[in-house]
Amino acid sequence: MWQKGTDVIEEISSFPKDCFGFVYRVLHKPTGRYYIGKKVLYYNRKVKIGKKERALWEGVGRPPTFKIVTKESDWKSYYGSHTEITKIIKENRQHEFEREILEFAYNKKHLTYLEIKWLFKESALENENYLNDNILGKFFQKDLVF
Repeated sequence: MWQKGTDVIEEISSFPKDCFGFVYRVLHKPTGRYYIGKKVLYYNRKVKIGKKERALWEGVGRPPTFKIVTKESDWKSYYGSHTEITKIIKENRQHEFEREILEFAYNKKHLTYLEIKWLFKESALENENYLNDNILGKFFQKDLVF
């Protein structure tokens, strides 16, 4: 279950039209620490086409060997990629988390921009209440001098 303000989002149909993904904040209630991340709603996978399906192809030239398949992501059960979060989830302690959607994004660049915006807005690298330890793999908490 995801929260967006006072709304509860449990189905993909609850997202705005043409929504690509969202920026989220997860709270680990026992420690009071947050994690900000981004999540896409659909994945595109490259799948090899079998001999039977290639035999049915009626276009000009060689038949394609791969096709792109779109699949819904694991957004319903996702809590974050941080090592501490994944460790807690593997111990079946999902009840310790509170998940909140901060903002919706409508394409890949917009999603990355919004994640960075929220990380800087919340001063995630400078604040000890955040688990985030880097931004874009370029700005690291350990490299900051205060």
